[in-house]
Amino acid sequence: MAFNFFNRKKADGEVVRKIPTDAIVPNRFQPRKVFQEESLNELALTIKQHGLLQPIVVREYEPGHYEIIAGERRFRAVTTQLAWTEIPAIVTTMADDESAAMALIENLQRADLSPIEEAQAYADLMNQNAITQEGIARRVGKSQSFVANKLRLLKLSQPVQAAIMNGSITERQGRAMLKLDDHQQQHVLDRIAADRLNVKETEALVQSILNPDAVDNHAGKGRPAKKTAKKAQRRSTLNKDARVAVNTIKKSLKLVQQAGMNASMREEDADGIHRIIIEIPDAQVTDGKAAKATNRPTKAQTSK
Repeated sequence: MAFNFFNRKKADGEVVRKIPTDAIVPNRFQPRKVFQEESLNELALTIKQHGLLQPIVVREYEPGHYEIIAGERRFRAVTTQLAWTEIPAIVTTMADDESAAMALIENLQRADLSPIEEAQAYADLMNQNAITQEGIARRVGKSQSFVANKLRLLKLSQPVQAAIMNGSITERQGRAMLKLDDHQQQHVLDRIAADRLNVKETEALVQSILNPDAVDNHAGKGRPAKKTAKKAQRRSTLNKDARVAVNTIKKSLKLVQQAGMNASMREEDADGIHRIIIEIPDAQVTDGKAAKATNRPTKAQTSK
């Protein structure tokens, strides 16, 4: 069962008292990494007009010094915006794992965490307190699969995680990139920004990177992609950067074919060299030269 923080009653011995703000430090397990100034200004205005309706919760980690368990946004609002020197607080006793879970639950229930902040909070709970995914799920009232899916986001590259954090891309767009390496993720991230791709378009782009042959065949003649063992073996011998280059050449060749030229391409591996051979029938090359020759002005014409 998850903690029911907001219906929590004060335990015996707990009292609300005013504590100097300079004796209070933030929760070291705070999952929220970014505090929006505009949001703090709005909260400070509300507190100024109506007072602090609910005291913060702290624990005494050494005599006369306290750590916030819940209420860091309220604490920041009154200290940075209203210059309070004291704040009403409930002093309680709580273990590290309970403190971390309480900070996480407060943020989940009161203000939206980014998916990355939430995932990192789950990971911190697991690493610092030896809690399993199932244990976290019970504490925060989620399913184990929900927690597992959040944690997978931490496998994304740092630029993609940052994009999810600042809202440049959605969680679903980020999740679509989990099968890509860091270089490919950056390529997709750039395309999302440049072309304003939605979730479905992002997923389609990822599939085209993972399986370019299937996408090309489908877009061309509608035939399903047939991967022979030889082709699969050839692709496996190429490193990731080389595969990106080969896929770019294939797409360029596709454009040439769509323009009406009967061009083909084959690949060969020999002596540690990967060869790409593009074949164009002589007739088309000759016809092209002939067409240029007929349009070329004669010496007599140019002398006029």
